[in-house]
Amino acid sequence: MDLHNEAVKIREAAAKAIQACRTTEDIEAVRVKYVGRKGRLTQLLRKLGDVPAEQRKEAGRILNETKEELTSLLTSRRSEIEESVRQQVRASETIDVTLPGRKPRLGKLHPTLRVLDEIVNVFIGLGFAVVEGPEIETEYNNFDALNFPPWHPSRDDFDSFYVAEGYVLRTHTSPAQIRVMKSQDPPVRVIVPGRCYRRDTPDASHLMSFFQIEGLYVDHDVSLADLKGTLAIFAREVFGPQTKIRFRPHYFPFTEPSAELDISCLVCAGKGCRLCKHSGWLEVLGCGMVHPNVFKHVGYDHRAVTGFAFGLGVERIAMLKYGIADIRTLYENDVRVLNGL
Repeated sequence: MDLHNEAVKIREAAAKAIQACRTTEDIEAVRVKYVGRKGRLTQLLRKLGDVPAEQRKEAGRILNETKEELTSLLTSRRSEIEESVRQQVRASETIDVTLPGRKPRLGKLHPTLRVLDEIVNVFIGLGFAVVEGPEIETEYNNFDALNFPPWHPSRDDFDSFYVAEGYVLRTHTSPAQIRVMKSQDPPVRVIVPGRCYRRDTPDASHLMSFFQIEGLYVDHDVSLADLKGTLAIFAREVFGPQTKIRFRPHYFPFTEPSAELDISCLVCAGKGCRLCKHSGWLEVLGCGMVHPNVFKHVGYDHRAVTGFAFGLGVERIAMLKYGIADIRTLYENDVRVLNGL
């Protein structure tokens, strides 16, 4: 067999095939056919042992040069094809400046955060400072210092999330008032927004995690009239100037007297409808005058100072403002709902 002539034939055939390639897949097919492990040129290289010894060196040189030449042609043609593809992509992705611009979609604050910011700004305008507290609280701050008796059901681990001995995921933001009063002397005027946790079964009006805003004002001669005036301003600013309020007696361990605040129905303006169950009123928050026992825990003289406290659920306010019947709607991430609020 004349290996030289065979090599020339393979080189010519391969060069023609390489030039005809239009895709990288075509290039790979030619490479496999001629210089792959079972390619035509590789088969010739394996027959070098059959060549007479005096011709073997020259035949090997010719075959190796042929292989290098074909490999170079394959690499060059592959680069040409890839560059052609890139040019086609660039041409297809060219920006058409004659097209009208697309108005970007603006994001919106979540309704809960929107309402939280609105409420916080109202109380900042009334002179309240904003403070924060840890979400993991001591059992003492969360219950004992707030006058919760040992037998109170909220202290049971069926109602609260205990993370370690003596520590609990706060069930309200009220423990922050204990921290604030321990750190400074009266006067104290603060609000505490934050997330709280309770072992509630999620339903239309309950979640296991929710936002609350605690309010506290302590000074000399603070009265129930101050509490009423403060909450009246809050109601008018958040729900509208026509909003009326009323207090109903209630019980909270950390306030005495205690009350729940109602506002006139946002739909019927007090005439009676399905939203207010034909009562004309909607429950909004709990409040009252700070219990003397709470002052004792923080070292305040309950005979020299008085104060009021209130706590409201942010999601509850959002539901009333936006007419939401199910609290879970706020956290289902339905963009259609969130954009419509």
